[in-house]
Amino acid sequence: MSEQDNTSNARVIGVKGFVVEIEFMGDEKPKLNDILILSDNQNVKLQVFRSSSKNSFYCLCLSNIEEVYRGAKVINTKKPLYVPVGEGVLSRVIDIFGNAVDGRGKIKSDIYLPIYKDSPSYTQVPQHLELMETGIKIIDLFAPILKGGKTGLFGGSGVGKTVLLSEILHNIIGKDREHNVSVFCGIGERTREGHELFYDLEANGVLDGVALIYGAMGENPSMRFLTGSGGATMAEYFRDQGKDVLVFIDNIYRYAQAGNELSLLMDTIPSEDGYQATLASEMGSIHERLISTTQSAITSIEAVYVPADDLLDQAVQTVFKYLDSSVVLSRDVYMQGRYPAIDILASGSSAINPETVSELQYKVVLDAQALLKKADQLERIVSLVGEAELSEDDRILYQRANKLRNFMTQNFTVVQGQTGMPGVYVPRDKSVEGVKRIMDGEFDGVSEDKFMFIGTVDDIKRS
Repeated sequence: MSEQDNTSNARVIGVKGFVVEIEFMGDEKPKLNDILILSDNQNVKLQVFRSSSKNSFYCLCLSNIEEVYRGAKVINTKKPLYVPVGEGVLSRVIDIFGNAVDGRGKIKSDIYLPIYKDSPSYTQVPQHLELMETGIKIIDLFAPILKGGKTGLFGGSGVGKTVLLSEILHNIIGKDREHNVSVFCGIGERTREGHELFYDLEANGVLDGVALIYGAMGENPSMRFLTGSGGATMAEYFRDQGKDVLVFIDNIYRYAQAGNELSLLMDTIPSEDGYQATLASEMGSIHERLISTTQSAITSIEAVYVPADDLLDQAVQTVFKYLDSSVVLSRDVYMQGRYPAIDILASGSSAINPETVSELQYKVVLDAQALLKKADQLERIVSLVGEAELSEDDRILYQRANKLRNFMTQNFTVVQGQTGMPGVYVPRDKSVEGVKRIMDGEFDGVSEDKFMFIGTVDDIKRS
């Protein structure tokens, strides 16, 4: 008997948004993540997501929903969704089906892997810690990125998450091209931003080391939801081939949002903040795959949209638990004209300890944080009665804190076309040295504005 005959009792019994309910009347039921196709239109693909009753299943529509109708017969391919991996996807942009969307012809890859895979066992996870330099002063100093770790870039709309992510990508993607590759996973962001990133990478000569997979804002929630799993599969393959992998995700919040949209269509009772009850497990399914092994490292850097600038939002909080470093962008800092608009005291990293960073950096970070906390308290006094009413010691402290904040500003290469200012890469030791010299009082006679958008303190014009 043919496969089609075996599944002839499967039919569509309901369509709601991009979720299709299918009933299987025979003894043979599909497995989760199996791809189904319509018997009379095999271009229409559905993925089994979860059961809705004893004999019926909710499925995600991965094609044009208008081609699905009640009563349509369904064939089970008995296979999950596959994406191409390997050298053939480098310098290319694909969708969740592995189709090229960059207008440069068909993807040339002989290796296709399923988008779902179990995470490595505990014994495969390494224990050593190694820092990764980004050349961005404020990150390398206060929230250093760990090789093989996870970093989150948190911020509301329009405060510079994508620009910061692009600058990090630009600065570290070209290092050790023989052993490093990158995977950029665009989930639910604007097509324009993905288009600009592609040509920026090409212009900077690093596109041949990057694979890009997009599920843009205009795609249906099923496509956006699955894009993260496709990106994880591509990263895992390179890792298992002995490459160190940099994974950039823009935006992981949109992954949670897509899951929520689908959950509502399946009449699932929401949990905290109105999100799906399965939010934690869905986040875990991605993050627990993006981990290093004793063979090679996966380092992930994720932009996280913060709705209404509320860091206590449940989807945002669900991401925090997986991160080694957190970089929080602030609208207040942005409005003060300091870019990148990072809140130093809200950001941090598990790498800030004497065993991972240098003893000098550890001491400088703690002293700088104490200085900024004290300056925040003085800010309230200054706003009421003015700086002149502070004691001499407090005024010096307050001014040093402002110079430190200004020194953390930096011109970025990825936006030099808009700003007209060339980007600057600052080594970590120069950032540490500069902050120490500021706090030691070496620049007490220099006005605060001299510290804005310079590289190292040696660039200060004392005239």
